[in-house]
Amino acid sequence: MRLDKYLSELNIGSRSQVKTYIRQKLIKVNGELATKPEQKVDETKDIITFRGNTLQYQRYVYYMLNKPQGVVSATQDNTAKTVVDIIDSPRKADLFPVGRLDKDTEGLLLLTNDGEMAHDMLSPKKHVNKTYLVTIKEKLSEEAINKLEIGVDIGDEKPTAPAMVQVQDDYHILLTIQEGRFHQVKRMLKAVDNEVTHLKRISFGALTLDEKLAPGESRELTPQEVELIHEETNATGQGSGYF
Repeated sequence: MRLDKYLSELNIGSRSQVKTYIRQKLIKVNGELATKPEQKVDETKDIITFRGNTLQYQRYVYYMLNKPQGVVSATQDNTAKTVVDIIDSPRKADLFPVGRLDKDTEGLLLLTNDGEMAHDMLSPKKHVNKTYLVTIKEKLSEEAINKLEIGVDIGDEKPTAPAMVQVQDDYHILLTIQEGRFHQVKRMLKAVDNEVTHLKRISFGALTLDEKLAPGESRELTPQEVELIHEETNATGQGSGYF
């Protein structure tokens, strides 16, 4: 990795600022003064210091975003803003969303550069829960709730897997699913003759949406949260089954 890229990813400064720091002899690589921004460094082995302080490079980074409506869950789009466009991270060029939320859906979205973890979080074999706060057009009957919890026909080759429904009031439910089919929640409610009027994901596996994050705001996961998601993906899928 180029030295200036390494330093900018650690939020030491922009590429131009990093060049200034090198000219000011503030950067050392393995005890030697750095002289060129394009100098190659091994982020896993080389000891790099700034103003005498040793820098620690994170190979993988993890961000929680409270996705707002109108933003696309993609790394790039020709017509709309993407979640990568709005994420507050010096390493946004490396990030991608773990799964997707529809353009008009808001709530918890995880972004990372850790491909293995992302694969595990999305793998059907891992049975990772996703919980949505669903605003519905009409009150759900007991029959409709039972159908949702058993599995409904949404026009795919097979019915949806069992879900969990928690009624909040006549027009709000918490719906927990372990799949991620296209427009799944909306299609599930349509299958029981209802309609989703607003959709917000409030949890994804062991992660719960930080209530301090306004729509469009993001933050890095805490070390404890990172450990939780790794523990979950390592543990689930081993006979855990559905609800």
